[in-house]
Amino acid sequence: MIRYKNFLSSGNVWTEIPLNEAPNTLVIGDNGAGKSTMLDALCFTLFNKPFRSITKKQLINSVNQSKTLAEVIFRIGSQVYTVRRGIKPNIFEIELNGKLQNQDAAVRDYQNYLEDSILKLNYTSFTQIVILGSSTFVPFMQLPAMKRREIIEDLLDIKIFSVMNVLVKEKIANNRERLQELNRDIESIKDKIKVRKILINRMKEDKQSFEKDYKQKLLDTEKQIEQCNVSIERITSDISNKNELLVDWDETKKKFNTLRDFSKTFRTKVDRVSKEVKFYETNEECPTCHQEIDKNFIEKKMNELTETKTRNEDAIAEAKKQIEALAISLEKYTNISNEITKNNAEVSKFNSDISALNQYKSTLLSNLQENSSKQSDVETEKATVKELAVQGMDREEKKKSLLSERNTLSYCSDLLRDSGVKTRIIKQYIPIMNKLINKYLASMDFFVDFEIDEEFNETIRSRHRDSFKYASFSEGEKMRIDLALLLTWRSIAKMKNSTNTNLLILDEVFDASLDSSGCEDFLKLLNDIGKDTNVFTISHKGDILQDKFENVIRFVKERNFSRVAA
Repeated sequence: MIRYKNFLSSGNVWTEIPLNEAPNTLVIGDNGAGKSTMLDALCFTLFNKPFRSITKKQLINSVNQSKTLAEVIFRIGSQVYTVRRGIKPNIFEIELNGKLQNQDAAVRDYQNYLEDSILKLNYTSFTQIVILGSSTFVPFMQLPAMKRREIIEDLLDIKIFSVMNVLVKEKIANNRERLQELNRDIESIKDKIKVRKILINRMKEDKQSFEKDYKQKLLDTEKQIEQCNVSIERITSDISNKNELLVDWDETKKKFNTLRDFSKTFRTKVDRVSKEVKFYETNEECPTCHQEIDKNFIEKKMNELTETKTRNEDAIAEAKKQIEALAISLEKYTNISNEITKNNAEVSKFNSDISALNQYKSTLLSNLQENSSKQSDVETEKATVKELAVQGMDREEKKKSLLSERNTLSYCSDLLRDSGVKTRIIKQYIPIMNKLINKYLASMDFFVDFEIDEEFNETIRSRHRDSFKYASFSEGEKMRIDLALLLTWRSIAKMKNSTNTNLLILDEVFDASLDSSGCEDFLKLLNDIGKDTNVFTISHKGDILQDKFENVIRFVKERNFSRVAA
């Protein structure tokens, strides 16, 4: 059943049209009465687009301006579906046995669920199999090749291969991206290994050069230390020898000082004696008592003093000689002492040099030890190279797997493309299709040899074997071909059981290009298929066709609203 309200010219009361009351039903009414509204409501409800070239906004009843609603109720096996769609407010619901389905799904996913899982038809296929219209309907032979293929794929239920092909293409793209990423990783790992090998070689070279240089420095340092020690030993021996020469230095110094003291004492005595001599030489009386001094006493005293003076002067002279000899010795000892001081300074300097050289030697040894420990850095780099090599091998294994996967996907893609398995399946059905088309054409007294190929291009030959194209025929002959194709697609769909429908709606087919003979022939076909099909024929020729249908629905328009007349 289909029912709708506030839809086009229908008002706020349900217009209900049962779809299974009679094998054939004639739908009649004046122009604008609402006959074709049922087609728009049917297509809008199922596919969200009207059958005719009108916008969704125009579907809203111009008087009520809201609450446009349409429902289609149908059965598939034991399951009863209700599809409901509305405008102002927007409504899209699918019920299975009275229970709403997938309410959380997005509108597009919800529509795909309806078309792919329930109807198994898209809009184009639906209008080629269920509805044949005279206004906006585009006959199969006037469709582009891609649209023709879509319809046949729907009929033969092989559209899944197209979906699979899309998925395979996505996997191929993903495989290609992963391969590119792996190749980048592999190249990156190779570059890292190359850099680290260069670094390892450089570290080895640096280590060897460093060790050679530092070992030579260490040898040179040890030689310098040895030379310093030899010099210290030589100087120490020299100091020891010189110290032996200074054994009498203290005694000599003591004698020198004693003689100098004696010399001073004698000089003092000489000065005192000289002073007394001068006294007696210049004084004849005592300065204290003023008594005259005896000349004999003076002479005697003078002799004694002269003798004392001479003796002291001789002692001074002797002491002077000894002092001069001792001074020479002391000067020699002083020079030796200065030389020893100088030698000690040299020893101190050499000891300081040895200390500095030993410190430098320690630094060299420490650096050598540190350089030796750098072997662990080399080993660490080697371990890193091994780890990178393992990673590279892992990437190569993954690459092999992806390459194998790519080959498989490429093979699958070849199978799933239009020239692959779908073409093989279509080839199996092409003879059947051609046979059915010619059967239906013959039933309408149109005797031609009609053939379509795998690309759905037609070849039409007359009895005289003249070749024609669809465009070469008159409108009446084209209509016969369109009707034959429509019935063929229905038969193929039923045969394949992918799209088995018992509904057929013909919109003004009899009002268009079919002549009276063609109408009679087509009515015979409708009666033949009407045993298990509900056929609705929309026509203006009610007075001519009314007695040829078991059921008649009349649409009338009152006060700008369409309704079904009682």
